[in-house]
Amino acid sequence: MSDRFLELSGLGKTYDTPAGPAVIVRDVNLRVREGEFVCVIGHSGCGKSTVLSILMGLNEASEGGVILGGREVVGPGLDRGVVFQSPALLPWLSACGNVQLAVDQVCGEAAADERRARALAYLRMVGLDEHADRHPHQLSAGMRQRVGIARALATEPKVLLLDEPFSQLDALTRMELQDELLRLWHAHRKTVVMVTHDVDEALLLADRIVMMTNGPAATIGGILAVPLPRPRQRTALVESAAYYAARERVITFLEEAAVGSEAPVADERGRMESADLSFSVAAGQVMEAG
Repeated sequence: MSDRFLELSGLGKTYDTPAGPAVIVRDVNLRVREGEFVCVIGHSGCGKSTVLSILMGLNEASEGGVILGGREVVGPGLDRGVVFQSPALLPWLSACGNVQLAVDQVCGEAAADERRARALAYLRMVGLDEHADRHPHQLSAGMRQRVGIARALATEPKVLLLDEPFSQLDALTRMELQDELLRLWHAHRKTVVMVTHDVDEALLLADRIVMMTNGPAATIGGILAVPLPRPRQRTALVESAAYYAARERVITFLEEAAVGSEAPVADERGRMESADLSFSVAAGQVMEAG
Protein backbone atom coordinates (compact mmCIF):
# COMPACT_ATOMS: atom_id res chain seq x y z
CA MET A 1 0.00 0.00 0.00
CA SER A 2 1.22 3.48 -0.86
CA ASP A 3 1.95 5.95 1.93
CA ARG A 4 1.19 8.78 -0.51
CA PHE A 5 -1.89 7.34 -2.19
CA LEU A 6 -3.82 10.61 -1.75
CA GLU A 7 -1.79 13.79 -1.36
CA LEU A 8 -2.89 17.37 -0.78
CA SER A 9 -0.04 19.82 -1.37
CA GLY A 10 -0.20 23.50 -0.46
CA LEU A 11 -3.94 23.47 -1.00
CA GLY A 12 -5.69 26.83 -0.76
CA LYS A 13 -8.96 28.44 -1.79
CA THR A 14 -9.54 32.17 -2.14
CA TYR A 15 -12.61 33.99 -3.46
CA ASP A 16 -12.61 37.50 -4.88
CA THR A 17 -15.13 39.74 -3.14
CA PRO A 18 -15.93 43.48 -3.33
CA ALA A 19 -14.10 43.87 -0.02
CA GLY A 20 -11.02 42.08 -1.33
CA PRO A 21 -9.76 38.46 -1.38
CA ALA A 22 -11.51 36.09 1.03
CA VAL A 23 -9.14 33.30 2.01
CA ILE A 24 -11.16 30.23 3.01
CA VAL A 25 -8.35 27.70 3.48
CA ARG A 26 -4.59 27.99 3.07
CA ASP A 27 -1.54 25.77 2.99
CA VAL A 28 -3.34 22.46 3.55
CA ASN A 29 -0.83 19.61 3.36
CA LEU A 30 -1.88 16.03 3.97
CA ARG A 31 -0.85 12.54 2.90
CA VAL A 32 -3.38 9.72 3.18
CA ARG A 33 -2.26 6.10 2.98
CA GLU A 34 -4.07 3.62 0.76
CA GLY A 35 -6.79 1.92 2.80
CA GLU A 36 -6.64 4.53 5.56
CA PHE A 37 -9.75 6.01 7.20
CA VAL A 38 -9.29 9.75 7.89
CA CYS A 39 -11.81 12.05 9.55
CA VAL A 40 -11.61 15.84 9.17
CA ILE A 41 -13.10 17.76 12.08
CA GLY A 42 -13.54 21.42 12.97
CA HIS A 43 -16.05 24.14 13.71
CA SER A 44 -18.56 25.35 11.13
CA GLY A 45 -16.86 27.65 8.64
CA CYS A 46 -13.40 26.12 9.10
CA GLY A 47 -13.21 25.10 5.45
CA LYS A 48 -13.35 21.33 5.89
CA SER A 49 -16.18 20.95 3.38
CA THR A 50 -14.31 23.27 1.00
CA VAL A 51 -11.32 20.94 1.13
CA LEU A 52 -13.59 17.94 0.53
CA SER A 53 -15.29 19.65 -2.42
CA ILE A 54 -11.85 20.22 -3.98
CA LEU A 55 -11.10 16.51 -3.49
CA MET A 56 -14.42 15.73 -5.18
CA GLY A 57 -13.47 17.91 -8.13
CA LEU A 58 -16.52 20.12 -7.60
CA ASN A 59 -14.40 23.12 -6.58
CA GLU A 60 -11.11 24.31 -8.03
CA ALA A 61 -8.18 25.08 -5.77
CA SER A 62 -6.68 28.56 -5.94
CA GLU A 63 -3.29 27.23 -4.88
CA GLY A 64 -1.72 23.80 -4.70
CA GLY A 65 -3.31 20.60 -5.88
CA VAL A 66 -4.42 17.03 -5.21
CA ILE A 67 -2.79 13.81 -6.39
CA LEU A 68 -4.76 10.55 -6.21
CA GLY A 69 -3.10 7.30 -7.16
CA GLY A 70 -0.31 9.16 -8.94
CA ARG A 71 -2.63 11.33 -11.03
CA GLU A 72 -3.70 14.93 -10.54
CA VAL A 73 -7.34 15.48 -9.61
CA VAL A 74 -8.99 17.70 -12.22
CA GLY A 75 -12.79 17.85 -12.04
CA PRO A 76 -15.16 15.08 -10.90
CA GLY A 77 -14.26 11.48 -11.67
CA LEU A 78 -15.35 7.90 -11.15
CA ASP A 79 -12.21 7.30 -9.08
CA ARG A 80 -13.94 9.15 -6.23
CA GLY A 81 -17.17 7.94 -4.65
CA VAL A 82 -19.13 10.73 -2.96
CA VAL A 83 -21.77 10.67 -0.21
CA PHE A 84 -23.37 13.94 0.93
CA GLN A 85 -25.50 14.82 3.96
CA SER A 86 -28.56 14.14 1.80
CA PRO A 87 -28.46 11.02 -0.42
CA ALA A 88 -29.98 13.03 -3.33
CA LEU A 89 -31.75 10.03 -4.85
CA LEU A 90 -33.85 10.38 -7.98
CA PRO A 91 -37.42 9.95 -6.71
CA TRP A 92 -38.76 8.32 -9.88
CA LEU A 93 -36.20 5.51 -9.71
CA SER A 94 -36.18 2.54 -7.35
CA ALA A 95 -33.34 1.92 -4.93
CA CYS A 96 -31.86 -0.49 -7.46
CA GLY A 97 -32.35 2.02 -10.27
CA ASN A 98 -30.50 4.70 -8.33
CA VAL A 99 -27.54 2.40 -7.74
CA GLN A 100 -27.63 1.19 -11.33
CA LEU A 101 -27.04 4.78 -12.45
CA ALA A 102 -23.55 4.45 -11.04
CA VAL A 103 -23.10 0.91 -12.37
CA ASP A 104 -23.99 2.13 -15.87
CA GLN A 105 -21.12 4.63 -15.70
CA VAL A 106 -18.49 1.92 -15.28
CA CYS A 107 -19.98 -0.99 -17.23
CA GLY A 108 -22.50 0.56 -19.61
CA GLU A 109 -21.64 -1.96 -22.31
CA ALA A 110 -22.81 -4.90 -20.19
CA ALA A 111 -26.24 -6.44 -20.65
CA ALA A 112 -29.12 -4.91 -18.68
CA ASP A 113 -29.61 -7.98 -16.49
CA GLU A 114 -25.90 -8.02 -15.63
CA ARG A 115 -25.97 -4.33 -14.67
CA ARG A 116 -29.01 -4.90 -12.47
CA ALA A 117 -27.29 -7.87 -10.83
CA ARG A 118 -24.29 -5.66 -10.02
CA ALA A 119 -26.56 -2.98 -8.56
CA LEU A 120 -28.31 -5.60 -6.43
CA ALA A 121 -24.93 -6.83 -5.20
CA TYR A 122 -24.07 -3.36 -3.91
CA LEU A 123 -27.47 -3.04 -2.27
CA ARG A 124 -26.80 -6.39 -0.63
CA MET A 125 -23.57 -4.96 0.82
CA VAL A 126 -25.63 -2.40 2.75
CA GLY A 127 -28.42 -4.83 3.62
CA LEU A 128 -31.06 -3.46 1.26
CA ASP A 129 -31.35 -6.06 -1.49
CA GLU A 130 -34.83 -7.02 -0.24
CA HIS A 131 -35.92 -3.39 -0.73
CA ALA A 132 -34.40 -3.01 -4.19
CA ASP A 133 -37.66 -2.16 -5.95
CA ARG A 134 -38.87 0.40 -3.43
CA HIS A 135 -38.72 4.07 -4.30
CA PRO A 136 -37.04 6.67 -2.06
CA HIS A 137 -40.33 7.84 -0.51
CA GLN A 138 -40.94 4.25 0.64
CA LEU A 139 -37.60 4.09 2.49
CA SER A 140 -36.58 5.50 5.85
CA ALA A 141 -33.93 8.22 6.05
CA GLY A 142 -31.34 5.67 7.10
CA MET A 143 -32.25 3.36 4.22
CA ARG A 144 -31.96 6.22 1.74
CA GLN A 145 -28.49 7.01 3.00
CA ARG A 146 -27.56 3.34 2.66
CA VAL A 147 -28.63 3.53 -0.98
CA GLY A 148 -26.40 6.59 -1.35
CA ILE A 149 -23.45 4.66 0.08
CA ALA A 150 -24.16 1.69 -2.21
CA ARG A 151 -24.29 4.03 -5.20
CA ALA A 152 -20.95 5.61 -4.21
CA LEU A 153 -19.34 2.17 -3.93
CA ALA A 154 -20.81 0.98 -7.24
CA THR A 155 -18.22 2.85 -9.32
CA GLU A 156 -15.50 0.93 -7.43
CA PRO A 157 -13.73 4.20 -6.55
CA LYS A 158 -10.18 4.58 -5.32
CA VAL A 159 -11.35 6.77 -2.45
CA LEU A 160 -14.67 7.33 -0.70
CA LEU A 161 -15.42 10.96 0.21
CA LEU A 162 -18.09 11.48 2.88
CA ASP A 163 -19.48 14.92 3.78
CA GLU A 164 -21.19 14.49 7.16
CA PRO A 165 -23.27 11.60 5.80
CA PHE A 166 -25.08 10.88 9.07
CA SER A 167 -25.71 14.40 10.35
CA GLN A 168 -29.38 14.46 9.36
CA LEU A 169 -30.24 11.13 10.99
CA ASP A 170 -31.62 10.45 14.45
CA ALA A 171 -29.18 9.16 17.06
CA LEU A 172 -30.08 5.46 16.82
CA THR A 173 -30.04 5.40 13.02
CA ARG A 174 -26.77 7.29 13.05
CA MET A 175 -25.16 4.66 15.27
CA GLU A 176 -26.47 1.89 13.01
CA LEU A 177 -25.00 3.55 9.93
CA GLN A 178 -21.66 4.15 11.69
CA ASP A 179 -21.47 0.44 12.50
CA GLU A 180 -22.44 -0.39 8.91
CA LEU A 181 -19.73 1.88 7.54
CA LEU A 182 -17.15 0.27 9.82
CA ARG A 183 -18.21 -3.17 8.61
CA LEU A 184 -17.93 -2.13 4.96
CA TRP A 185 -14.54 -0.53 5.56
CA HIS A 186 -13.17 -3.64 7.23
CA ALA A 187 -14.50 -5.80 4.39
CA HIS A 188 -13.19 -3.71 1.49
CA ARG A 189 -10.53 -1.38 2.98
CA LYS A 190 -11.41 1.56 0.78
CA THR A 191 -9.49 4.75 1.42
CA VAL A 192 -11.95 7.07 3.18
CA VAL A 193 -11.91 10.80 3.89
CA MET A 194 -14.88 11.87 5.98
CA VAL A 195 -15.92 15.29 7.24
CA THR A 196 -17.70 15.29 10.60
CA HIS A 197 -18.59 17.55 13.52
CA ASP A 198 -18.86 14.60 15.90
CA VAL A 199 -15.78 13.84 18.01
CA ASP A 200 -17.07 10.43 19.13
CA GLU A 201 -17.90 9.48 15.54
CA ALA A 202 -14.38 10.38 14.44
CA LEU A 203 -12.80 8.36 17.27
CA LEU A 204 -14.95 5.33 16.46
CA LEU A 205 -14.21 5.36 12.73
CA ALA A 206 -10.86 6.97 11.98
CA ASP A 207 -7.24 5.90 11.89
CA ARG A 208 -6.31 9.60 12.07
CA ILE A 209 -8.28 12.74 12.89
CA VAL A 210 -7.33 15.91 11.01
CA MET A 211 -8.24 18.99 13.06
CA MET A 212 -8.87 22.26 11.24
CA THR A 213 -8.26 25.69 12.70
CA ASN A 214 -11.06 28.24 12.55
CA GLY A 215 -11.53 30.38 9.46
CA PRO A 216 -10.92 32.58 7.73
CA ALA A 217 -7.67 31.26 6.25
CA ALA A 218 -8.19 27.93 8.01
CA THR A 219 -5.55 25.22 7.84
CA ILE A 220 -4.65 21.94 9.51
CA GLY A 221 -3.93 22.65 13.15
CA GLY A 222 -3.21 19.13 14.31
CA ILE A 223 -3.41 15.48 13.33
CA LEU A 224 -4.18 12.84 15.94
CA ALA A 225 -3.33 9.20 15.34
CA VAL A 226 -6.21 7.41 17.07
CA PRO A 227 -4.59 5.03 19.61
CA LEU A 228 -7.42 2.50 19.63
CA PRO A 229 -6.97 -1.03 18.27
CA ARG A 230 -9.25 -2.45 15.61
CA PRO A 231 -11.81 -3.88 15.30
CA ARG A 232 -13.66 -1.34 17.40
CA GLN A 233 -16.94 -1.68 19.24
CA ARG A 234 -18.55 1.35 20.84
CA THR A 235 -19.43 -0.62 23.98
CA ALA A 236 -15.75 -1.43 24.51
CA LEU A 237 -14.55 2.10 23.79
CA VAL A 238 -16.33 3.53 26.82
CA GLU A 239 -14.16 1.30 29.02
CA SER A 240 -10.91 2.44 27.40
CA ALA A 241 -8.68 5.01 29.11
CA ALA A 242 -7.03 5.68 25.73
CA TYR A 243 -10.40 6.63 24.26
CA TYR A 244 -11.03 9.30 26.88
CA ALA A 245 -7.50 10.64 26.57
CA ALA A 246 -7.87 10.98 22.79
CA ARG A 247 -11.31 12.52 23.17
CA GLU A 248 -9.94 15.11 25.58
CA ARG A 249 -7.18 16.03 23.12
CA VAL A 250 -9.63 16.71 20.30
CA ILE A 251 -12.14 18.57 22.46
CA THR A 252 -9.39 20.73 23.97
CA PHE A 253 -8.19 21.64 20.48
CA LEU A 254 -11.73 22.59 19.39
CA GLU A 255 -12.36 24.59 22.57
CA GLU A 256 -9.15 26.54 22.10
CA ALA A 257 -10.05 27.20 18.47
CA ALA A 258 -13.48 28.43 19.54
CA VAL A 259 -12.01 31.11 21.82
CA GLY A 260 -9.57 32.25 19.16
CA SER A 261 -6.38 30.64 20.44
CA GLU A 262 -3.70 30.49 17.81
CA ALA A 263 -3.41 26.86 16.80
CA PRO A 264 -0.12 25.28 15.74
CA VAL A 265 0.27 24.31 12.09
CA ALA A 266 0.94 20.70 11.11
CA ASP A 267 2.88 19.51 8.11
CA GLU A 268 1.71 16.72 5.78
CA ARG A 269 2.95 14.04 8.18
CA GLY A 270 1.03 15.48 11.09
CA ARG A 271 4.08 16.67 13.05
CA MET A 272 3.44 19.84 15.02
CA GLU A 273 5.61 22.93 14.78
CA SER A 274 4.73 24.23 18.23
CA ALA A 275 2.99 21.34 19.93
CA ASP A 276 2.66 17.60 19.52
CA LEU A 277 -0.96 16.51 19.62
CA SER A 278 -0.14 12.95 18.71
CA PHE A 279 0.69 10.54 21.46
CA SER A 280 1.41 6.88 21.91
CA VAL A 281 -0.04 4.60 24.53
CA ALA A 282 1.90 1.64 25.83
CA ALA A 283 0.21 -1.69 25.26
CA GLY A 284 -0.42 -2.09 28.95
CA GLN A 285 -2.28 1.20 29.05
CA VAL A 286 -4.67 0.43 26.23
CA MET A 287 -7.65 -1.64 27.18
CA GLU A 288 -8.66 -4.01 24.45
CA ALA A 289 -11.40 -2.58 22.22
CA GLY A 290 -13.23 -5.25 20.31
